[in-house]
Amino acid sequence: MEPDETCEVPSIWFSDEEARRVMGRYTTVAVVGLSSHPEKPSHFVPKYLQERGYTIIPVNPAAKGPLLGRPVYAALRDVSEKIDIVEIFRPSADAPSIVEDAIAVGAKVVWMQEGIVNNAAARRAEAAGLTVIMNKCMMKVHRAQPGAK
Repeated sequence: MEPDETCEVPSIWFSDEEARRVMGRYTTVAVVGLSSHPEKPSHFVPKYLQERGYTIIPVNPAAKGPLLGRPVYAALRDVSEKIDIVEIFRPSADAPSIVEDAIAVGAKVVWMQEGIVNNAAARRAEAAGLTVIMNKCMMKVHRAQPGAK
């Protein structure tokens, strides 16, 4: 996130409680930028979610072979499965093109991981009817819910 860019679109600045409701409503997550390196958040966050029942769809054009036991797609538009949430683990500057792909594949939610903010992309997604969550970690939001394991 650039120092001068904050989440300025009020309707998409969700509390953790609202974000948990979104996570409870949807279970299929396409992770754009899922890493093969276990020490990176872009690997261990999706793994955490997968271990708790979420279906994870890896999207990474540079990845070779399966990730988290699933086939890897080079692009979001290549995914043949239904996608509920597009979780973005890419630089903020990449968000606009990922949002366009999320709209094209019929995703319901765009989730920009902690540290990722792009107000123009958020406004575009919201205008297309998608729920947008920015600058929040799905794992932290999930862990904060009562009874989370």
